[in-house]
Amino acid sequence: MAQPKLSRIAGLAAVSALFKCRPESAERLFFDERMKAEAEPWCKSMAAARKPYRQVPTEELTKVAGTPLHGGIVVVAQPRPPQAFEAVKSFNWAKAQEPIVVLDGIGNPHNLGAIARTMAFFGLSKLLLSDHPEQALPSDAAYRVSEGGLEHLDVMVAHNLPKALERLKPHYQVVATALGAHLPMERIFANTGKPIALVLGNEEQGVPASTLAVCDEIVTIPGSGWVQSLNVAATTAILVHQLAARRG
Repeated sequence: MAQPKLSRIAGLAAVSALFKCRPESAERLFFDERMKAEAEPWCKSMAAARKPYRQVPTEELTKVAGTPLHGGIVVVAQPRPPQAFEAVKSFNWAKAQEPIVVLDGIGNPHNLGAIARTMAFFGLSKLLLSDHPEQALPSDAAYRVSEGGLEHLDVMVAHNLPKALERLKPHYQVVATALGAHLPMERIFANTGKPIALVLGNEEQGVPASTLAVCDEIVTIPGSGWVQSLNVAATTAILVHQLAARRG
């Protein structure tokens, strides 16, 4: 069986989160002169585990990271693949009033990373991804942009998202986002005591029709009309803030 491809996690915040949450997954550590002091405790951790670490020129670090946007430090680590969605667990999530953010076809890994960063900032941990062919999964770019946020999330994949959402509905209000004259989130809060599973769709086409058909409600963020819509990561930030505030 082929070994899973190692992840290249770059940037001080992302590397720090990895060593905090799953230090055993780190296989190699590289850093340049500017990160020497910050890397010292992790070098000791790597030495104790008898794993390689070293300071390298910035040009070499760029090659290791596969991008110049590495912030001076990169850890090569065992991947943390998404888990399969298990609807049976949703009863306990709902009991704890934990919202779920659901992404159906969000293809840009930078948007995935930005959404993960927002969720972690506001303390939401449940992220459900569809098996849409364009859906981005956790990757080097997503980890870098998430600034460590992905390390704090329970990332799951549903194989047949509409069916998965149907199984959530006994415990969750399933709410999609879309353009048009739909309800604001505040009205949804007033109409339900259930926690919310918030569904966001592809950057170009929005939530697929098959997914939209099983949602309980559709919400829209009202705007000035000067531009058609927000970036999906910005939409998520606004609505996740509202979900977090409601949860308290």
